[in-house]
Amino acid sequence: MTRFECMKLLADKLSDELVIVSLGASVDEWYNAAPHMREASLFQQQLGCVTPQAFGLATGLPHRRIVSLDTDGGMLFNLGILATLANEQPRNLFTVVWDNECYQSIGGPPTHTAKGIVSIAAIARGAGIEHSYTATTLEEFEKHCVAGLTADEPYILVAKVSSIVQPGIKRKHSDGREDKYIFVRHVEATENITIMGPSEHN
Repeated sequence: MTRFECMKLLADKLSDELVIVSLGASVDEWYNAAPHMREASLFQQQLGCVTPQAFGLATGLPHRRIVSLDTDGGMLFNLGILATLANEQPRNLFTVVWDNECYQSIGGPPTHTAKGIVSIAAIARGAGIEHSYTATTLEEFEKHCVAGLTADEPYILVAKVSSIVQPGIKRKHSDGREDKYIFVRHVEATENITIMGPSEHN
């Protein structure tokens, strides 16, 4: 199965959630697979920071469903977040890990999952996250999306996807700074709060 196919299935189930998206080709794929979620998605630019940032958002907005769209490389870069999620038990965080078994954005060298020995879902269960699963078919992926989006405890879904990037998609037109402001203004509007107020002049 491809990441883009999975993204489209997931996007169809989202409405008012907030999404943190990893770097690399998944950015443009999500931008195209979920046009209605563009303002509600923050495109993270640092490896290992996607799920930690999603956890922080889930903690700050406990009434809001948060979705982390991480990668195998990103999760392996910061496995400590799994222990944090197990200890803190956020009730509103659904984490998807796109596992294509390579660092696609730097040319495709293999990650530790490529040999079929290392399982991110098994590592998550070992850390104490009971609901940690691996999906290899679209049917499994969709089933776990339904469960993960309604779970009241941490839920991790590792999607074993191909390294094929969806051809013919539009490039995301905004940069990281613009993405930040688009996302923050969306949170402010939907939560009726002020996060970044006007500058104060002395």
